[in-house]
Amino acid sequence: MTGLLLKADNTLFGITYFNDDFYALVFRMLINVFILTVLIRFLYYPQSRRKDYLFTYYLIGMITFFLCFGLKKLDIDTGMGLGLFAIFGILRYRTESIEIKEMTYLFLVIGISVMNALASNKISLAEMAVMNVVLVAITYGLEKLWLLKHETRKIIQYERIDLIKPELYAEMHADVEKRTGLKINRIEVGKIDFMRDTAQLRIFYDGDVQSFGGSNEIVGSSDE
Repeated sequence: MTGLLLKADNTLFGITYFNDDFYALVFRMLINVFILTVLIRFLYYPQSRRKDYLFTYYLIGMITFFLCFGLKKLDIDTGMGLGLFAIFGILRYRTESIEIKEMTYLFLVIGISVMNALASNKISLAEMAVMNVVLVAITYGLEKLWLLKHETRKIIQYERIDLIKPELYAEMHADVEKRTGLKINRIEVGKIDFMRDTAQLRIFYDGDVQSFGGSNEIVGSSDE
């Protein structure tokens, strides 16, 4: 008798256990996973080789998609919706600061997931396809075609303050290149500490063809 009642009103303990939106969920989810894979795995990862961000982008993208798809079916006002999405505004990764490029990819992943989840019958599949394709195409163009060289900067602690004079720039440049093993484009002198006989140098080099780890600061050592 209970089974007949459950089958008749299509609910289980007051919760609908199946409706036609299931097919829309699966279809949009497949589109979202495909677009995220193109952006994250084939555009972002080959350039950065950062597995931690690969993990983060996939999960944040899928969580955002499911959250938006679920909230779209609820009758909530604009204030509550903005309050829920304000969670992303206060997210902070305390272990390390996120660089601007990674932050841009994070925003792109969240934006695409929201767009694919909230598309309704007022937005055709063709329009949704155009928005996804345009974002992927622009990202591909910036990563593969136009931004062939990406200049990276690092801050080093340099103890040879006798070489920081403008007239000795060439000698300092050669010394820093020898120590780091990098082909440096230019060097800027920052804070100088005469008490410890050290200076902060900001070095700029092509990051796409050279690598010096993930830290933003390099501590120099004396050759003596």
